[in-house]
Amino acid sequence: MAGHTIPHFQNDGGHRMIEIGVKEFMCTGASAPFDHPHIFIDMGDDNEKVCSYCSTLYRYNPSLKAEQTDPAGCVYHVKAA
Repeated sequence: MAGHTIPHFQNDGGHRMIEIGVKEFMCTGASAPFDHPHIFIDMGDDNEKVCSYCSTLYRYNPSLKAEQTDPAGCVYHVKAA
């Protein structure tokens, strides 16, 4: 299975807001089995969006790389079967 090219983020910590370094991404909710349908979110011209499933506020921070979050540890990694 090839890795995904669109960054995926999760919110196991129950954070109200997560800063990310991209404007197009997937939100997974929490880690399985507590995840929600993995949805694509595009901020467009905005600098923040709220996930319609888990209500996590994602805020764009241009100083972060695609695989970085603030708070740290919110990048979702696909686990091999």
